[in-house]
Order: sequence, then C-alpha cells, then structure tokens
Amino acid sequence: MNSVINTIMGHRSIRAFTDEAITEQEFNTIIQAGMSGSSSHFMQVLSVIRIKDKDKRKKLAQLAGNQAYVESAAEFLVFCIDFQRHYELNENVKPEFMELTLVGAVDAGIMAQNCLIAAESMGLGGVFIGGLRNNPAEVDALLELPAHTAVLFGMCLGHPDQNPEHKPRLPQEVVVHTDSYHSLDKALIDGYDQTMQDYYLSRSSNVKQAGWSKEITAYLSKESRPFILGYLQSKGLAKK
Repeated sequence: MNSVINTIMGHRSIRAFTDEAITEQEFNTIIQAGMSGSSSHFMQVLSVIRIKDKDKRKKLAQLAGNQAYVESAAEFLVFCIDFQRHYELNENVKPEFMELTLVGAVDAGIMAQNCLIAAESMGLGGVFIGGLRNNPAEVDALLELPAHTAVLFGMCLGHPDQNPEHKPRLPQEVVVHTDSYHSLDKALIDGYDQTMQDYYLSRSSNVKQAGWSKEITAYLSKESRPFILGYLQSKGLAKK
C-alpha cells in the first residue's frame, strides 16, 4: 500500500489536542486539498466558516452538546451548504429543490473528508462535529448565515494529544453488493458484533459492553432531529 492509502486506512477520530497551533501554510494547504475534491456539476455549493473568536468557540461547543474539544482544537471549521453566492449572481436560481440540498451536503462531505485526510497526512488529527445540528438555528444566528445557506457540521483539527485504537468497520461483504442488493447475512453481523464487543472491552478509554447492531438500531429507533427539515426550509432549501 502507498502512503495515501495508509493515511486513509489509519483514520481515528481525535478529540484531545495539544496547545500547538496549525501554521497558516498548513491550514491553507488543508483547505486547498479540500477544495480540490469533486463537485457536482462544478457548482461548488458550500462555504466553510473558520472560527477564531474564543467566545464563539465556547458558544459553539455548548450548542454542539458541550463538546469541549470544539474549544481546545487548534482549528474549528463549520461546513455549510451555500447557494447564496449563486443567488446573488442570478436571482433566477432555484435553491429550494431537495436535489440541490442533497448536492450541497454531498459536496460539503467530500470537501471535509479531503481536508481531514490532508490534515492526517501532516501528522494532525481531527473529528467531525455533527452536534452543531442539535441547535441549527442558534448556530446559524451566531455565524450570521444568510438565506440559502445552512449549517451542516463542524470539524476540529489540531495536533493529537491521544492515541486511540482503530475502530473496526463492518465486513466488506455486508457493505458491497454485486449487480443487485443482496439480503443481509446475519452471521456476518453476529461476528461483527463480537468484534466490536472485544474492541470496546480492550480499548484504553470509554470501555463498555456493547455490540454494534443493538446499539445502532436502538439509536435509529428514536427521533433523529425532527426539526432539521423546518430549519432547512426556513433557509429556502429542501422545499420541493
């Protein structure tokens, strides 16, 4: 395997950071790597808010569910769907279609993943912060987002101050289908549940007794931020 694949496959979420800063050159390289990602129809319908203000960092950490590493990371970025620049160029654009909301979310995910891989290749670490969607309207107001622009998620970046174990993923046979969708092989899930139980019991922090399937299906049995659609629609998105 080459160094790119090694970096990708060595990914771990980092939630503890040293006080060392990320240089401007490193930061700019990370952003340029992110912007080099694929973009549907080359629309480039996203924006990134770099949060340097300490008070805003503190408030965002609270809004994200009191995640302290939002404050302690060297950099905190907020990724947003953004059709506002397109609307300012031509008021005939129609960002209210659900398809375009999906495109914005996909483009932002591609850019963010590129940013994280670039950072990890430099010896940095990071973690995605979906918790910003716990209070999207408050985050939106804090960042003064205009119409046709909506918050998606955040990302912490910095120099790692922890060395967590690599979390096992689902077996490839469960995820990859050939020619058509195949039925679930529950024996593979049983094996994966055992793998995850072993992982949780052996890791150095947050040890717990849990398999994957029960934990995830329990999570999916609850409401999942039912206010998100209303928030998106209030920004002129996902209406049709």
